[in-house]
Amino acid sequence: MHARSLWRIASLVALSILPMTATAQTMLEAAERGDTAAIERLIATGSPVDAPNAAGQTPLLLAVQRDHLAAATRLIDAGANINAQAANQDTPWLLAGTLGRTAMLRLMLPKGPDFSIRNRFGGNALIPACERAHVDAVAFLVTTPIDVNHVNNLGWTCLLEIVILGDGGPRHVEVTKLVLAAGANPNIADRDGVSPLQHALRRSQREVATLIEAAGGR
Repeated sequence: MHARSLWRIASLVALSILPMTATAQTMLEAAERGDTAAIERLIATGSPVDAPNAAGQTPLLLAVQRDHLAAATRLIDAGANINAQAANQDTPWLLAGTLGRTAMLRLMLPKGPDFSIRNRFGGNALIPACERAHVDAVAFLVTTPIDVNHVNNLGWTCLLEIVILGDGGPRHVEVTKLVLAAGANPNIADRDGVSPLQHALRRSQREVATLIEAAGGR
């Protein structure tokens, strides 16, 4: 197990033993419901912005999850940790990618996302964004230092996820164009040696297959 994982587990165990302060709980609740005015008041009185709940979820993570942009913006401006990892290995940055929260990703990038942190599937923010065909999020993520050829714990790259878990429709066609243009390797195969092109042909994803073939896929 990696040192970061051991540290995260130890931290969460320690936090679960300590009683949560009333202001920390109030901050979590305010973030979850997107109550920006309450968040503002709590910050002004010194309430911690990163105190997690029992699941290791910080106020910012909850704001990302619930799609409360104004609340997330205020927490980020107040210094909330965009790399704080919950028990399920989500971070605000990773979850924003998964859910296609492009505006939040843009706010977080200047704060220094840790591109080495992985989600519970061993993936980065780009892979689930591609799977779900969040076109705007993918278009943004490929302009960052993110690894477009990262292989997750399933043995899949973002391109493989587009084909294997996608439907070959217009949005998946668009994210295929985006990742290939950003340097995605069309010939990284899965653990069984099946290439993205072969998967696309088997699934009758003709437009996706054409794009992969044009990029040198075999």
